[in-house]
Amino acid sequence: MSTIITWIKKSWHWLTSMRTALILLFLLALVSIPGALLPQRSVSEVQVNDYLDSNPRMGQIYDKLQLFDVFSSTWFIAIVTLLMISLVGCILPRSSEHYKATKTPPTRAPKFLHRMPLHAEGVVDKPLDVVAADAKKNLKRWHTAEYSADDDRAGAYSIAAERGYTRELMNLIFHIGIVAMLVTIFFGRLSYYEGQVIVVTESGSENAVPVEQSQEFCNTSPANFDSFRAGALFDGTGLTPFCFVSHNFNADYLPNGQASDFTSDVSYALGDDITSDPDTWEKYQLSVNHPLRIGGDRVYLQGHGFAPQVTVTWPNGEKRTQMIQFRPDDPTFFLSSGVLRFDPPAGMYPDLFERRQNQIAIEGLFAPTAQWEGANGDLLTSSYPSMEDPAMAIDIYRGDAGLDSGRPQNIFVLDQSLIANGQLQKVDRVNLQPGDEVTIDGDIKVRFDGAAEYANYQISRDPSQGWVLVSSVAMLAGLIGSLMIKRRRIWVRLRPDEATGGTLVELGGLARTDRAGWTGEFEEIAGKILGRVDDEDESDDFDLEED
Repeated sequence: MSTIITWIKKSWHWLTSMRTALILLFLLALVSIPGALLPQRSVSEVQVNDYLDSNPRMGQIYDKLQLFDVFSSTWFIAIVTLLMISLVGCILPRSSEHYKATKTPPTRAPKFLHRMPLHAEGVVDKPLDVVAADAKKNLKRWHTAEYSADDDRAGAYSIAAERGYTRELMNLIFHIGIVAMLVTIFFGRLSYYEGQVIVVTESGSENAVPVEQSQEFCNTSPANFDSFRAGALFDGTGLTPFCFVSHNFNADYLPNGQASDFTSDVSYALGDDITSDPDTWEKYQLSVNHPLRIGGDRVYLQGHGFAPQVTVTWPNGEKRTQMIQFRPDDPTFFLSSGVLRFDPPAGMYPDLFERRQNQIAIEGLFAPTAQWEGANGDLLTSSYPSMEDPAMAIDIYRGDAGLDSGRPQNIFVLDQSLIANGQLQKVDRVNLQPGDEVTIDGDIKVRFDGAAEYANYQISRDPSQGWVLVSSVAMLAGLIGSLMIKRRRIWVRLRPDEATGGTLVELGGLARTDRAGWTGEFEEIAGKILGRVDDEDESDDFDLEED
């Protein structure tokens, strides 16, 4: 039993040592590297799946090691927990020791002050009590203690002074700041929410088609988002009620296609103002790194893309028009891919099963500025990210496109199992420009109307962000203070000088940390006590030396 207790004490001593805390802090930074280099599920599960498809062997190994979920992995949480315990175990005893140190009188002067790194001595033509009063006056901002001849190691009246206790206090504040930052981040992740929504909006391009769908978004329900994630303590009812209308999206590009600026003009209302006239709503221009802050939430302009519009006309004259966002596969020139699915008119196929067998699916590429390559000049690519000469290359399918099946559908790709088992069959492959129309079997016409631009907005709320900022500032202030403040000691020993009737003064100085800058301060204090404030006016009575 005693062996176990001894082992526990040694383990606790090791865990709560400053060396262990530094090792864990370095280890935490080291294991965070995969989280920055590899795609994370918490950010984009699509990118994780693409990585697994491209690297099936290593991807499976990484997945088992939880490298796609670094910041929620078991080993990352274990390191953070150990670091928290280590820091708290360091802070508590050191805080107690620091409090005791501030209440404990400075230690007595050593017997031989001339052995100190800084030393000065001289004779002052004043009585001992007057010199002692001057010394205490010059050390009034120091923590001092007086020792009689009986208590002094050399048998003379002495004054001990110490300064720089704030250094240890700043060190403690630095470590408390680290703990507070970790705690606030932890609770912030439990109560935060974050969602993305895509709004098809007007753009400055003359080739864009008019947008007929709503350009308004209301932050009133998680169901209104295209994607949404939240902490474990968020139940979906604590959303900040506000709405905004996206009036436009504008992008400026350099001649090489590199984006130079994104902006989006919005108008918004908070709370009860939502029911007011939208023309009276507040206006704001969103841009990169300039979010809209409203009711504690932040609305970011995160990205953009294009939404082609296609109209399908059935033999009875009925039409179905869809405008849906495509995924940018090329982040530079925005060659994008996506899918449109159309359900035929109910009047043409009263039987639900037959109607499902005649659905139309269109899968293809969209280029904002078309460039045709390949041996036959029919391979579509994009040469510029702005919508200068839009075009589509599409595959048209007929059959069961998965609509009304109850299964979730990927809006960017077709369900390949439907194609593999013959439920969905390709009937044509064509290249279209705005206004072009193609007729497939059954006298069904497919027309590419053009495209509009969409903006991707992110709405975020983290109730801990203010506390994280306070913790970070406290941590930084503590670090700066612990590096700049120096712990140092001065001893002043006074003896009557029988030869002159004055007082023999001897001083010693010791820096408990870094000596940089300490020599000048010691010389100034010694000069004042010895009556020689000006260092250039030295005499044999004032012997200042540094060993």
